[in-house]
Amino acid sequence: MNVSLAAVDEFEAPGLGIFDFPPLWDGAPYWLNKPVVMAGVGVVLVCALAWGAFARPKLVPRGLQNAGEYTYEFVRDQIARPFLGKDAERWMPLLLSMFALILLWNFMGVVPGIQFPVNSHIEFPVIFALVVYVLKIYLGIRHQGLGGYFKNMMFPPGLPKPLAIALFAPLELLYNFVTAPFTHAVRLFANMFAGHLLLAFFSAVGFWFLIAHPTVPGVSIGILSVAMAVAMTALEIFIQFLQAFLFTMLAAMFIGGSLHPEH
Repeated sequence: MNVSLAAVDEFEAPGLGIFDFPPLWDGAPYWLNKPVVMAGVGVVLVCALAWGAFARPKLVPRGLQNAGEYTYEFVRDQIARPFLGKDAERWMPLLLSMFALILLWNFMGVVPGIQFPVNSHIEFPVIFALVVYVLKIYLGIRHQGLGGYFKNMMFPPGLPKPLAIALFAPLELLYNFVTAPFTHAVRLFANMFAGHLLLAFFSAVGFWFLIAHPTVPGVSIGILSVAMAVAMTALEIFIQFLQAFLFTMLAAMFIGGSLHPEH
């Protein structure tokens, strides 16, 4: 038992250091690290899969084309059409690319040998959120006019003006220009960050008590940790898909709100 307690005392849980990657080689730019390379590989892979699926479409889809069409229909029917209506097809290239790339970057967190979700680095979700945010404002002003954009945002029909001026308008300004883009990025980042940290913790505990410092009392802890790591991996795959879906859905909702403020 004392040996087991000593092993527990020596164990160091994974911390923020697992998200810190140095440059790929000495003298390389500070930003050229593993997550950046993984992000670039993800972009190339999504383009290659799209080319393989749709470059030579057949009447009866099979293989990559079949998977690509299922993905397209899912994004179109579950994300684009509910928020964009008749404009859904026009925005499908953006929404489909966004969904596929975010999903692939998320899934990298459970791929053996890679095991790092790109979106657990805040700069990647921020870039996506900023693109959607700028697009949302641009489309709103273009389709509604500058005055109409702020009027529709701050003074909805039927709301008494004193109440709108005193309460609703300031809250809407705060939501549209601060809260919405912030939460859009942080929701994706926080889920990928927390999920990767939990997987790393349970995997490290299992490795420590079963391989690095095996003891009779520690075996039960190691086995339990491995079981938790397996269960958390299954849960993480679901969350990775869900977060890609939610991020893309919110993008469609923001674009739709700028194009059709009456809805």
